Amino acid sequence: MSSIHSHSGNLVRFDQRGAVGVVTLCRLDARNALSVPMLEQLARIMALCDAARDVRCIVLTGGDTVFSAGADIDVLSGHTAATYPDSVNRRAFDAIRAIRTPVVAAVAGYCLGGGCEIALGCDLIVASDTAQFSQPEINLGFIPGAGGTQLWAPRAGQGAQARAALTGDMLDAFAARRAGIADIVVPTAALAAASLELAQQIAAKAPLATRAAKAAMRAPWGAPLNAALEQEVALMSGLLASADAGEGIAAFLEKRKPRFEGR
Repeated sequence: MSSIHSHSGNLVRFDQRGAVGVVTLCRLDARNALSVPMLEQLARIMALCDAARDVRCIVLTGGDTVFSAGADIDVLSGHTAATYPDSVNRRAFDAIRAIRTPVVAAVAGYCLGGGCEIALGCDLIVASDTAQFSQPEINLGFIPGAGGTQLWAPRAGQGAQARAALTGDMLDAFAARRAGIADIVVPTAALAAASLELAQQIAAKAPLATRAAKAAMRAPWGAPLNAALEQEVALMSGLLASADAGEGIAAFLEKRKPRFEGR
């Protein structure tokens, strides 16, 4: 059995089901908001799964109530244009997206902001009928900073990408399935079993071949996507220094409508 169990913590848990590693976000009191310690722990466990010969597919889940409501607001409010590009949280997102092992996201409830970016970076998404997908960053006066301006398009097209990034609209599970964001929709009670079954099907294949297939499918991401992601980070970093972003974060914390002034 894998030694990854020893790296499970209070924020991210690892379990093994045969050749499938199940990685569970465990911050339910905060709707699995992505704090820096949580992202660090997640990136470390995912990397260990990727290096383990006995883990041939990964299920990434937040459980049957919520996937992740997005980045902990403190993760963003403490950054400036100078600090965000090389921040721990930004590097953690990059590390998770770089996993070579196939990853199935099992999504229930809110899958927002950074949580949505993590799910979209996975290879397949199994959604419960309660799932809701959104990039709400525009409502706070900035933009997604971990792929949310790029990762909707390969699945759902440029129109869906533009709507996600420019409106922050929420897609329920069935709309997400029609758009191509979710691959499968199941009742909440069946989410764990359905995602594990799909992962076991993948894990039963030749591991060199599944990794090669993933690498080949992601080849178009390559340099153009990497350049676009760097541009996204640069733009996000600049916006974090704006008065509008400060107002958006303050309004969110104070549970009021923001007053944006374009500065």
